[in-house]
Amino acid sequence: MTALLDRLLQYRIIRFILTGGMATAIHIAVAFLFLRFAQDSVLYANICGFTIAFFFSYFAQTLLVFKHKVNWNNAIKFFAVQFSSLMAAQGISEIFSDVNSYARVLIVVVILPVITYIVHKVWTFSEPNNATINK
Repeated sequence: MTALLDRLLQYRIIRFILTGGMATAIHIAVAFLFLRFAQDSVLYANICGFTIAFFFSYFAQTLLVFKHKVNWNNAIKFFAVQFSSLMAAQGISEIFSDVNSYARVLIVVVILPVITYIVHKVWTFSEPNNATINK
């Protein structure tokens, strides 16, 4: 079983799915807690979920998925992609404004990871090889 897990973790997409899944779980948990205990505002719930999940996601994606060094250049790019993703999430959420707030949060966190993976792969972490750590 360990050998299978080690072999699977050699693939970037598997590492992305796992760390993205954890970041998504963090986003959902924080957003749901906000909706339950603070106020029924999907915008504020997603902002809170995004913020907490962002820090986890940046370090996990940088170090574990794309195996780059943490630096300001890719942190800014990562934030730009993630923030654009948050704005797209809000737009998608508004399209489904007649749907339950919890379902709207789930719709957002299911659609956007595919887009962000592609953008991070081709732009955020497309720096020269000297920016990478041992692959």
